[in-house]
Amino acid sequence: MTSMENRSEVNEFILTGLTDTQELQVPLFLMFTLITLVGNLRIIALISLNSCLHNAMYFFLSNLSLVDFGYSSDITPKVMAGLLLGDKVISYNGCATQVFFFSAFASIESFLLAFMAYDHHAAVCKPLHYNTIMTSTICAHMISGAYICGFLTSSALIGTTFSLSLCKSNIIHHFFCDLPPLLALTCSDIHTREIGSLS
Repeated sequence: MTSMENRSEVNEFILTGLTDTQELQVPLFLMFTLITLVGNLRIIALISLNSCLHNAMYFFLSNLSLVDFGYSSDITPKVMAGLLLGDKVISYNGCATQVFFFSAFASIESFLLAFMAYDHHAAVCKPLHYNTIMTSTICAHMISGAYICGFLTSSALIGTTFSLSLCKSNIIHHFFCDLPPLLALTCSDIHTREIGSLS
């Protein structure tokens, strides 16, 4: 059987979810909704509305909250459907979309953390030159670069991952589509599983 035939047999995946215990499902639902979504939106709103917080550090912090909101928006709807409705099936394209955005936001977060470290380094080591080093234009370029590089990295990763033949099962032992449990389903060469280390 060719890899194209193997891939075409998998139209959907079954997520094992977080828990089958009924008592934990509503608290987990509330935790995902309140803490992740509402908390990040409040941080973004606070930084946007308070003019005292309009500097490089808080600009990076608000983008970090936006990326975390992206993680939550990518994963939470399917997790909530699994917790509240028992719907643990996700389509092949839905899984690919979830992996794409999750890995994109993970890459963007890594770039943002590196830029935040550079910002702190400039503030501590060159305090007199800080305002000329970390201008709003430089910060905007850094943020744009983080998003562009994150989505390009994720595009390459998703293209490589979903070109593998999946033939072992369609059950993903996780509560969302993630690379390591997805790569466990492939029957391709073992070296391709090293892709998971990029996530």
